[in-house]
Amino acid sequence: MERAEKLLQKGKTAEALEEYLLVLRDDPDNDVVRQLSADLCLSLNRNADAVRLLGELFERQVGAGDATRASLTYKKLTRHGSPTWQQKFRFGQLLEGSNKKLALSTYEIALSDLGKLAKKKESVQILDRIVALEPTQANLLRVAELASELGNRKAAASAYQRVAQLAASEGGDMAQWYERAYQEDASDQDIALAYAKSLLAKGQMGAAIFILEPQMNAGEVTPALREAYADALVAAGRYTDAEPLVWQLFEANPARVQQVIGLVGSLLDGDQHDAAVELARKLEQFQRRRGERRQFIGIMEDLTAAHRSSPQILEFLSELYNAANRENDYCQTLLKLFDLYCGTSDFAKAAECLDRAADVDPYEPGHRKRLELLKGKLDDPRFKSLAARFSTVSTAVEEPVHEQESTLGASTLQDLMLQAEILVQYGMRNKAVERLQRIQELFPREEERNEDLQRLYLSAGVTPRYAGSAPLPPAAAGAVSSPAATAPVVTPAPDPSTDVRSFTRVAEISRKLYHQGTAPAVLSTAVREIGTHWESTRCIAAMGKAGSFPTALEEFCADGFKKAGASAIAELIACLHQAVKGHDPLAIEDAPKAAALQSARKVVTDMGAAAVLAIPLSDGEEIVGMLVLMHNRARVWQQADMVVLKTLAEQMVIALNNAGLRRLVKNLSVTDEKSGLLKRSSYIDLLLAESKRAIQNASALSVLLLKFGKSGAMIKEHGEAAVQSVMERAGQLISDNIRSNDLAFRYDTTTIAILLGETAEKEALLAVEKLRKIVAEVRLPAKEEGGKGPSALFSAGLAQAVIRTEYDPVDVVTEVINRAEHALAQGMAQGPGKVVALGPALAAGAVA
Repeated sequence: MERAEKLLQKGKTAEALEEYLLVLRDDPDNDVVRQLSADLCLSLNRNADAVRLLGELFERQVGAGDATRASLTYKKLTRHGSPTWQQKFRFGQLLEGSNKKLALSTYEIALSDLGKLAKKKESVQILDRIVALEPTQANLLRVAELASELGNRKAAASAYQRVAQLAASEGGDMAQWYERAYQEDASDQDIALAYAKSLLAKGQMGAAIFILEPQMNAGEVTPALREAYADALVAAGRYTDAEPLVWQLFEANPARVQQVIGLVGSLLDGDQHDAAVELARKLEQFQRRRGERRQFIGIMEDLTAAHRSSPQILEFLSELYNAANRENDYCQTLLKLFDLYCGTSDFAKAAECLDRAADVDPYEPGHRKRLELLKGKLDDPRFKSLAARFSTVSTAVEEPVHEQESTLGASTLQDLMLQAEILVQYGMRNKAVERLQRIQELFPREEERNEDLQRLYLSAGVTPRYAGSAPLPPAAAGAVSSPAATAPVVTPAPDPSTDVRSFTRVAEISRKLYHQGTAPAVLSTAVREIGTHWESTRCIAAMGKAGSFPTALEEFCADGFKKAGASAIAELIACLHQAVKGHDPLAIEDAPKAAALQSARKVVTDMGAAAVLAIPLSDGEEIVGMLVLMHNRARVWQQADMVVLKTLAEQMVIALNNAGLRRLVKNLSVTDEKSGLLKRSSYIDLLLAESKRAIQNASALSVLLLKFGKSGAMIKEHGEAAVQSVMERAGQLISDNIRSNDLAFRYDTTTIAILLGETAEKEALLAVEKLRKIVAEVRLPAKEEGGKGPSALFSAGLAQAVIRTEYDPVDVVTEVINRAEHALAQGMAQGPGKVVALGPALAAGAVA
C-alpha cells in the first residue's frame, strides 16, 4: 500500500495500479483498494478492468446492505459499461423502497436482457418482482404465460386466477381467465369453484356441474363447494339430487331455511310432489324441535299459495292444521282436496276427504252438493255410509236403512238444537235462525211434540211456517215430554267376581278423558291408561267406520315393543270389524290360529299378539271405532274385564263427543276480542249469507284482501308477538272505520279480509285508499332502540262478486274467493302498497 502511494506521488499511475492489484489479490475484502483500483483503471482507459472492479464492488456493497454506496457504484458502472442482468435485478431491489418507477424500469431492462439470452427460467423471479410492484392484468398474464411455457402449471393457474379476480373487480369478463386457470390445474378446488360460479352466472348449469362433480368426489368438501354444487343442480332442474346437499347445508346453518323452502317450491313446480312433501316433513320435524311449528305452518301456507296445489301437499297441509287444532283451515283444505280428487276422478279419495271434513262440520252448506257429485261414483254401501254422516241423509240416499233412522234423526235434532241454543246465548241471532230453519226443513212440525224446541223458537223470536197452513201456536208447557234429553248409558251388570279396583279405575280414567280438549288427546290418554292398567303389550284405539281407513289412530306399546305402522293397524282393524258381532266385545285367546283373524294373520304375528280383545266403540247404534288390547302371552279374558272395558269404551265415545262440543263452542266465538275482527271460521258462512242477500236485492258485493307481508318472513324478522301486535292494531282501526254493513275478518296471520256489501269495484277502490290512510299510523318495530319503525304497508286484492239470480250462491262464493286470492297474489308480486282488482267479466263464464 505504501509503495503504491509513493508511486502515485511520483506520477507513476500504471505502476501504482499494479501494486494495488497485488494488494487486492492478497486482501480481496479490501473495498477501499478495489475502489482506488477501479478509479486508476478509468484514468488509464482500462475500462474493462474498471467495469469488472466496479461490478465486484457493487455486489459486495449490496451484500453488506450499503444501499447508498451501491447506488453510486451502479451509476458509475452504467456510465462506463453495461451491467449484467443480475446487477440490474439487484439494483432494482435496492430501488423498490425509494423509487418504485425506476425499479420497474430497471427490472424491465433486466428482463429484456434475459429475453435476448433466452433464459426463461431466470425471468420468473424478475416478473415476480414486477407483479409485486405493479399487479396489473398485463403483468399477471406475462407471469401466467411464462409459467405455462415452463410447465409450472400450478403457478400458471394461480396467476390466471389472479387475472380473473382482477378482471372481476374491474367489471370485466372473468370466465375466460378462470377457464385458463382450470385448464392449467383442474385439481385446485378454489379455481374449480370460481370457474363453476362464473359458468352458473352465464346460465351454463351443465358445464358447472361437470366442473364441480369431480371436486365433490375428490376428498374434503367445503360448505362453499357444496352450496355451489347444490345451486347448479337446482338450476339444472335436478332437484332430488340437490335435496341432500341443501339439507346438509341447512342442518349446519339453520339460517339457510329459505334455501330449503325454495327447493320445496321448485319440487312442486317440477311436479315432484312426493319429494316436495318428504322434504317439507323433514323441515317440519326440525322446526317442531326448535319450537317453531307455527312459523312453519305460515311458511307452508305461503308456499301453497305461490305454487300449484297438488293432492300430496294439501294432504300434508291438512295434517299440519289437524295437529295444530286449526279446524276451520283443516276443513277448508280437505274440501280443496275433495275438488282435486273429483277432478282426477279419484272418487274413493274424494269420499274419504268429505268423510274427514264431516268430522269437523257435518252441516257445512256445500256438503250436500259434494255428496251429490259422488252419487253413482262409489259402491252402494260406501255411499250410504258416507251419506249417513250428514243431516240430508234422507234425500241423499235412495234406500235408507230404516233401522238407524230414528237414532240418526234424534241425534241430528239434538245437535242442531244445541248449536242454535249456544248461538242465541252468544247473541248471534242470524246464525241461530239458520240452524232453526234447518230443523224446520229436516223435522217439520217437530215443535208440536217437543217442548224444548218450542222454547228455543220463542227465545230466538222465530215462528215456524209451513206451506198451506197457518203458524202453529206453541203447545202448552209440559204437554209433551222432551225426547231431546239423552238417556243415561246403561252398563251391563258385572259378575260377582268383578274386581272392585277395576271399577274404581274406570272413574279415574273417565275423569282424565273428560279433561282432554281434543279428540287425539282423548285417544292418546285412553290407550295409555287402559294399556298400563291391564298390562297389555299393545293397546290401540282406531276411529272410523267399517270398510274405510281409520280417520284417527293411537297406539300404546309396552317397554321393549315397537309401534306398528298405520297400514298394518288398519288391516287388523278392518279384520276385527268383520269379526265382531253387533256391539259385543270379541275375545280371542289364540290369535295366530284364530279363524276370525285369518285375513290379518301376518299382521298379528308381526305384532307378537297371542291374545286379543276387541271392543267396538259405539255411538248409539253406529259403530264408530274399535278399542283393541293385545298380549304377547296366552290370556283368558274374564267377563269382569270385558264389562269394565266396555264401560270405558262408552266413556271414550262420550269424551270424544264432549271434545267436539268444545270445538263447536270455540268455533262459534267468532269475534277476536283484541282486534275486533271476525274469525276466519265464520268467513265462508257470512260471505255465503251476503251473496244470497246481494242476489235477492240485486246489489253489488265486493271482497277485499289486505296483506301486510309474508307471514313467515315477518315473523322471522320481527318476532311473532310484534307481528301479532301490529295486526291487532290494524284490525282495531279497520273495524272502527268500516260501515256497519261491512264485515272484517282475520283471514290469516298477516291478512285481513273485508266484505263490502252494496259496493262495486269503483267504490271499493276508494275504500282501499281510505283504509290506507287510516292504517298509516301503524308501524312495524324499529330495528334500533328509540328509533321509528317503518309504516305497515299492505298489498290488496279486490274482486267484485258475479251476482246473477240464475247463479247458485255457493258457486258465486267459490269463484269470488278464488279471484280475490288471485288478485292478492298479483298485488304481492308487484310489491308493497300495490292494489290489483280483477273484474267479474273474467270469471262470469266459470260461475255460469
